[in-house]
Amino acid sequence: MKNFLRNNGLCICFLALFIAALIGQIIFGFEEHNKELIEDGSTAINLSAYLISGHFIQSTFENWESEFLQMALFVVFTIFLMQKGSSESKDLDKDEEVDREPSPTRKNAPWSVKKGGWILSLYKHSLTISLLLLFVISFILHFYGSLKDENEQLTLKGLPLESASDYIGDSRFWFESFQNWQSEFLSVFAIIMLSIYLRQIGSSQSKPVDAPHMETSE
Repeated sequence: MKNFLRNNGLCICFLALFIAALIGQIIFGFEEHNKELIEDGSTAINLSAYLISGHFIQSTFENWESEFLQMALFVVFTIFLMQKGSSESKDLDKDEEVDREPSPTRKNAPWSVKKGGWILSLYKHSLTISLLLLFVISFILHFYGSLKDENEQLTLKGLPLESASDYIGDSRFWFESFQNWQSEFLSVFAIIMLSIYLRQIGSSQSKPVDAPHMETSE
């Protein structure tokens, strides 16, 4: 067990933080949504009803959507874009280990590398494909939740409901998306630029403390 925790500490820590944050979102989102319902003259709903409400679905997946978009673009852009001095960039002047073609003879190489062919071709881009797929799924669920929440609010006001074809161009939906996207892009810009001049001893996301500012290294 000790070795398992040591070998998987980063994943375990962030998974635990995710679960704790999701529970916090549910608790306070449930309370906030019921407060809004009562203020609008409706009645409070129970927790199970809240978990399938537009309010919960929309607020959850609009955040997931932006995270997966950010990571997918970061993975793709770091293939061919560089930033001199950043620990998040490949070296500008030499080939990196990640650029070499995979060898099926390498010890403990993944099954897909040994298999070759179209399976290897797919595997070579599997990280980007997975992140983009997660983005698309989250985008669709965000749209579904946002539309559902909009129609739940319109129902309370006795107004006509929105169709999916009309809502795809609604300012509310795109405001929800762009307010999250811009923060994700800013955070990536920040780590790229700050890692040029600032250090954190012991972190894989930082250059060595004594490394020159303009030395580009992973």
